[in-house]
Amino acid sequence: MASYFALHTAMLRGTLRGIFSLQSQTAGAAAAVARVRSACSSASQVEPSGILESTEEYKFVERLIPPTRIPTPPKHDGPAPSGWIPPPNTPPPLPYMIRRSRMHNIPVYTDLTNGSRRTTLVRKVEGDIWALEEDVKRYLKEVTGKDLPTQVNEVTMTLRVKGHFDQELKEWLAKKGF
Repeated sequence: MASYFALHTAMLRGTLRGIFSLQSQTAGAAAAVARVRSACSSASQVEPSGILESTEEYKFVERLIPPTRIPTPPKHDGPAPSGWIPPPNTPPPLPYMIRRSRMHNIPVYTDLTNGSRRTTLVRKVEGDIWALEEDVKRYLKEVTGKDLPTQVNEVTMTLRVKGHFDQELKEWLAKKGF
């Protein structure tokens, strides 16, 4: 198919180059138009090569192409066998909202920088991020007994907590209804 198009465009390019070089030598514009028409009609009469395009086998190729978007998760009660918890139908009545990731997970991640600096990152926060920080500090003080330092980034709407507390925060956010 590609060789057919390459041959077709090469012929058309050569024909047009010849027509326009002759047009500069002759004065008649009507003659140039007639030459272009005849070149186009002769180009369409070129025999195609022996390559056929089969759409029948495309169903086997279609299976290999990844989907363009993530499908919605199946509806079920309680956690899945993998431990994944489905989101509730309605968000909780809080001044902040935490959206799920595109894979439908709670967006809490751990980060290790400079070799030993451990932090937990809560992403996709919408609304009052300062209220979320207060609630997280209160919860982690109950869990650890310490007042842990936090960092709020209002531009990226993320909350960073010192230490690895991803599992605790994921469970706590799932219980809250995110």
